[in-house]
Amino acid sequence: MKFYITTPVYYVNDRPHVGHAYTTVAADVLARWQKQKGRDVFFEVGTDEHGAKISQAAQKAGQTPPDFGDEKAQAFKDTWKILNIDYSGFIRTTDKAHETAVQKALEILYQKGLIYKGEYEGLYCVGCEQYKNPDDLVDGKCPDHQKEPEKMKEESYFFRLSAFAQILEEKISSGEFKIEPAARKNEALSFIRSGLKDVSISRKNVAWGIPLPFDKEYTTYVWVDAFLNYLTVLGWNPASEESENFKNFWPPDLQLMAKDILRVHATIWPGLLLGLGLRLPQKFFVHGFFTIAGQKMSKTLGNVIWPEDLVQKFGADASRYLLLSSTPFGQDGDISWEKMIQKYNADLANGLGNLLSRVFNLIENNFDGKIKAEKSDFGVSDFMENLQLFEALQIIKAKVDWANKYIDETKIWELVKNDKSKAEKILTELLGAIWSIGASLAPFMPETSQKIMESARAAKIRKGEILFPKIEI
Repeated sequence: MKFYITTPVYYVNDRPHVGHAYTTVAADVLARWQKQKGRDVFFEVGTDEHGAKISQAAQKAGQTPPDFGDEKAQAFKDTWKILNIDYSGFIRTTDKAHETAVQKALEILYQKGLIYKGEYEGLYCVGCEQYKNPDDLVDGKCPDHQKEPEKMKEESYFFRLSAFAQILEEKISSGEFKIEPAARKNEALSFIRSGLKDVSISRKNVAWGIPLPFDKEYTTYVWVDAFLNYLTVLGWNPASEESENFKNFWPPDLQLMAKDILRVHATIWPGLLLGLGLRLPQKFFVHGFFTIAGQKMSKTLGNVIWPEDLVQKFGADASRYLLLSSTPFGQDGDISWEKMIQKYNADLANGLGNLLSRVFNLIENNFDGKIKAEKSDFGVSDFMENLQLFEALQIIKAKVDWANKYIDETKIWELVKNDKSKAEKILTELLGAIWSIGASLAPFMPETSQKIMESARAAKIRKGEILFPKIEI
């Protein structure tokens, strides 16, 4: 009866953008859905605050890395608040308890012979905080950051990831360790089968990080530090007694991420767990990227969509709806302000909002607000179970469209004058549909859902406020 869901801990080199919001809103919807089913839910969010890129960003901003991290972590917390994200734990990789647990975990792996000292030479992208293979580059540049990686050669400590290649391949192939959608599972398997190499887990010239417990001249590679947050947010520390949260919630039932971080998540992260003797996550779900009006989102192009601007324009619930109804979960999608305004007006102002206004108005004016909802069997459980958030919203929209069409076809505004008994029967049915729509929207649009359900079950139904005023393009 437990459910542990995670988002990646987001890098604090900048404030949260619409991509961060997409992952986190999806996680919040799924966490709320599991709570509705009666499960005990732990929902993790957080910030990744170490590494060379953070040092550089802090220096550029004229701040120390700790002050820079404080400011950006607060920006994430503020954004999750305005989007009504109901998380259980917010972890920062600069939290002292996290740092202590990371050092203890590395000490254990070192004592087991799973960490050794060697020399690394390769192409390092500071933007990704990752070494790159030549095959990863496009015209010699990192495709994500459009910069040539730096040639680096340094002494380093390595994690014996290669030792876990076979067991990882077996667990992913068999579905014991699930990766969805299927294309992403195949991508992870292809990467592992191409030859899983040992990975560098330290940096010598990066001061902003967690010192290795067995060699203080080095700090921990930022990915290793970040991955262990999924454990430490539950209070895990191998040097102390097992925490209640860790006992109750480990392993994760669902870990959400974008496709650019799948490979490291599907290899280094489970490799660390296997090395520590811990159970692997049950499932990864990997979603795509947004383009903005057909272009890659970029501060240089000035087309970044910030969540606070979304909420200011549409409100929290409508913003959540627009993000998750824009594209099937797991696929790439394209959004723009114009598309979102059109969808808001079509689905919410002219669709759901209009339905509520029409039905409540008819009941208030012709039946003194006294009509009881007829039970409706409409629901989206199967879609939610399969993480088909887009499809669930399509089903809800289809029910709204049906109800509005039913009003038009029956010409109920005439029936209330000519055949009140028949009109009452239709309004009872419509009210039941509205109540079910409200219930189905609860994980997606919690405040709207509550208003709908309270209004539809009120002793005396009133037209009430306009929930979704039309927006001009």
